Amino acid sequence: MRIKCIACEVLLREIGLAVADSPHTVDLVFTPKDAHDYSDQLRDAVQREIDAIEEDPAAFDAVVLGYGLCGNGLVGIEARSLPLVLPRAHDCCTLFLGSKMKFEEHFRANPSQPFSAAGYLERSDSVFHVDGQVGDSARQWEQLVEQYGEDNARYVWETLHPNYGSHQDRVVFIDIPETTPRQALEACRMQAEKEQKKFQVLMGSPRLLRALLHGQWDDEEFLRVEPGQRIDGVYDWSEIVRAVGGTKC
Repeated sequence: MRIKCIACEVLLREIGLAVADSPHTVDLVFTPKDAHDYSDQLRDAVQREIDAIEEDPAAFDAVVLGYGLCGNGLVGIEARSLPLVLPRAHDCCTLFLGSKMKFEEHFRANPSQPFSAAGYLERSDSVFHVDGQVGDSARQWEQLVEQYGEDNARYVWETLHPNYGSHQDRVVFIDIPETTPRQALEACRMQAEKEQKKFQVLMGSPRLLRALLHGQWDDEEFLRVEPGQRIDGVYDWSEIVRAVGGTKC
């Protein structure tokens, strides 16, 4: 296959590693980390890249997206003449950990836990990723209300953000041995100590991104969005994203 990959630049190291031995031809486009600051910005940036492919859609067989839901940044993105494939992931934390099961295991009680990884340190002015920075939380709440009504939106929000702020005294660093420079881990540890936060290292894996770039798209871990469909959020721990519209709902 010839694959177009659109991904966040914080995953550049892991995606580069996966592309290096992929059996497929992969063209890469990275969006800046700052595109996540508002979900509308990320959605517009990704959709523009998808639409640009329409100038020569025969050049590719599929488009893969290196993102999670990312504060609803992918909700509403449409497949044009090519299928889209994306991980069933809430955000890049799942992609660094290598599976949605590991994300649930470590973050279910605390999805808003600050975390970091080598790519995040390289592409951000801050050391830790904190959910809801620069307006994401407000916009996500608005979108949930629009979609589900205020009462149901409150239930979904509380499910995804239980005890928000109660674990802000701890920071997690996701260490992927294949791609993490030791100085990145130590920089995060030093910052945690400076802020008097507990520091925890979790072992990550490039496994999920490798499967994405190698075309190993099983339904349990990946969503396929057919031409004419769009991405919608499910906000649970298993399905996470869904394709709506078109011929498959």
